[in-house]
Amino acid sequence: MKSFKFTGLMAPVFTPYTNGNETLNIQAIEPYVELLKANHVKGVLVNGTSGEGMLLTVAERMLVTEAWQIACKKHGINVMVQIGGAPYPDVVQLAQHASQLDVDAVLCLPELYFKPKTVEKLVSYLQSVAKHCPTIPFFYYHIPMFTDVNVHMPTFLDSAEKKICNFRGIKYTSGDLEQGSACLKEGRTIFLGADSILCGAVAAGFDSFIMTTLNICPEIAFEIISDVNRGAVHEAREKQRKLNELIATILQHGDWVSAMKKAFREGFPSIEVGHTRPPLNV
Repeated sequence: MKSFKFTGLMAPVFTPYTNGNETLNIQAIEPYVELLKANHVKGVLVNGTSGEGMLLTVAERMLVTEAWQIACKKHGINVMVQIGGAPYPDVVQLAQHASQLDVDAVLCLPELYFKPKTVEKLVSYLQSVAKHCPTIPFFYYHIPMFTDVNVHMPTFLDSAEKKICNFRGIKYTSGDLEQGSACLKEGRTIFLGADSILCGAVAAGFDSFIMTTLNICPEIAFEIISDVNRGAVHEAREKQRKLNELIATILQHGDWVSAMKKAFREGFPSIEVGHTRPPLNV
């Protein structure tokens, strides 16, 4: 069983395209990794929401995962791969592929059509997936605003830890900081996925973060975390306010993924990531 104890910043990377949004731009990945590493980012999440994983074919998801794994291994940063958001046989194939590549961790969405509405059904689904990558640390992707799967996370964690041998935690993308804080426990890794509550989350005890703005302005998150941890709460609150204002400005240009990718494209034009694929706004 591969060990995995991550703290710090992990960027949910955009999938780079060329020719608009038709073709994967694999050549952009290594300079992308170098940019992130130079800005306090210690890991990447591939094929997540920001990476449009659900808009890629299985072959594309595997190809882009392989490219990120090669570049990240070369530069010494972690790779987590999101394998959900597809028909069950494809999720199994992606789990097996992640296992063959020996990535650092796997993240999985719930079944998105036959949605699990209880802790027991959610654990059962994830257990059936996790057995196909048994040596890779396995995480659940809690993002109820997209999945409409909103079971009680502290209860879910207690159950999943008992029934899934390689289960290690969750990516918690919700504004409910009270429930998120109740998930924190020694030995678990709980990644915060909500950029706008970073300051409060750090104060509550979060120490692992997967947030889209880490692609665009990781220095702000790094400073907020540092400020809170050294007791400079006023400074951290002011930086959180500025980060939230920046997010609001970015979102004037479209939906979350398209607008954030546009901001990255404009901020780092030397890394060609292209636009988003339909049905997202381009």
